Amino acid sequence: MADYIDLFDDSNWQMAPEYTSQARKKVLHDEGGLKIILLKLHAGFNLAPHSHLMSEQHVILKGEYEGEGQVFPEGSYRSFKAHQKHGPFKSKDGALILVIWGT
Repeated sequence: MADYIDLFDDSNWQMAPEYTSQARKKVLHDEGGLKIILLKLHAGFNLAPHSHLMSEQHVILKGEYEGEGQVFPEGSYRSFKAHQKHGPFKSKDGALILVIWGT
């Protein structure tokens, strides 16, 4: 990984089909059991409830999403323990989220 990545430029984005066919991600770090991505949700985003083998954290940088029936606006922080079910997630107008997974 590079030592410097501009979070807001148009480079290094890739498709994120594990979310939806239109979601995009920018991988910031992926080694040693720690993965950090910038996730761009498209308008109309919808993801079913799910869980992970490791903990997950969200920092909503732009926009908002709805999770578990509650709206989380820009500036929100959320944390989920390993195996904790979370979602469904929806975003009416799209969002930019920093997602961190770790053990």
